[in-house]
Amino acid sequence: MTSTTITGKPSLDALIGRVEALKTSGSVDLSTEEDLSIAIMNLISLEEHFFFTGAKTGKPEYFDLLQEVRSIRKELLARMVDRHEGETWCITKHLLAATMRLIEVGTKLHSDGKKDDAKEILDRAYRTYSLFWALRLKLIDASGFKQVAADEKPWTLQDIVNRLVNCCNE
Repeated sequence: MTSTTITGKPSLDALIGRVEALKTSGSVDLSTEEDLSIAIMNLISLEEHFFFTGAKTGKPEYFDLLQEVRSIRKELLARMVDRHEGETWCITKHLLAATMRLIEVGTKLHSDGKKDDAKEILDRAYRTYSLFWALRLKLIDASGFKQVAADEKPWTLQDIVNRLVNCCNE
């Protein structure tokens, strides 16, 4: 598995310092935000299910329910992501949607006994989720991903999530 490295001018030490500052500042409740990001993933999935159910049954009331769920999802995503920076809003929404779908595919593969395939897909889900957090915390420049410095060990996005997001720290 190849790892995506973060972009930017700051050195690895500077990024680690930013991560530690976020953890200790209390400015971001990462445990709560992790739960909220999972809730948003499920709301996106509900939007999809209401769409397909409405299309398959021809019952417009499912599209009304889709709009209600979409409204809730938009409100909650707005708590986590600024809308003003390019297409970051849509990027983060799609990263969460892709993460949820990859988790579902990986889980199905695992239950079918295809553990190697499941691991590959679940690793991709985690990498995708890591991209979400890197954007959410503005630790990367969305215009591209590069190695921090050629002479330093690259710090992967998974490293960021592993250091920052731990739902067991309440």
